[in-house]
Amino acid sequence: MKDLYQIIKRPIITEKSNRQKELSNQITFEVDRKANKIEIKQAIERLFNVKVIKVNTFRVKGKEKMVGGRRGRTRHWKKAIVTLRTGDHIEFFEGV
Repeated sequence: MKDLYQIIKRPIITEKSNRQKELSNQITFEVDRKANKIEIKQAIERLFNVKVIKVNTFRVKGKEKMVGGRRGRTRHWKKAIVTLRTGDHIEFFEGV
């Protein structure tokens, strides 16, 4: 199995993800593109000591950008929306 920190890259903290966290106890992460749902579930449970109910994943296409007259593309990445058991939570910014 891969290292847990290679599977879970970073949390996605946006207005929409904060709303999902408050309303339906779902947290969004950027994950490794090759990771599957089972690996993601195990990594979240081991890293944060919570119980994961469901994992939804999808690939996000990179956007095409123009910089100085040249065309380029941002990288493709994979997003995972993790539903936690009621009562469990992950705090990213405590005391802010």
